[in-house]
Amino acid sequence: MDWLNYVVFSLMGLGILFTVIRFIAGPKLSDRVVSLDTFNMIVIGVIAVLALVFDSALYLDIAIVYAVLAFLETVVFARYLEGKNNDNR
Repeated sequence: MDWLNYVVFSLMGLGILFTVIRFIAGPKLSDRVVSLDTFNMIVIGVIAVLALVFDSALYLDIAIVYAVLAFLETVVFARYLEGKNNDNR
């Protein structure tokens, strides 16, 4: 079962790497917001897998709080982009 943890964490790390690359190289601000949201979802997955590995429900509570904050962050960025697009009209 140890090797499966290495595979899962390696794939999640690869996903984080790709989202960071998209965040840095994204030509538009909307691309950066989507990559940031994807990054947050992968981090929530990592925290959930850590809860499974360490057999601790505390990590699930942390994941829930992080998910709520990530959702609020996405809403704030979306409202910002919406206001920015309305100013150009």
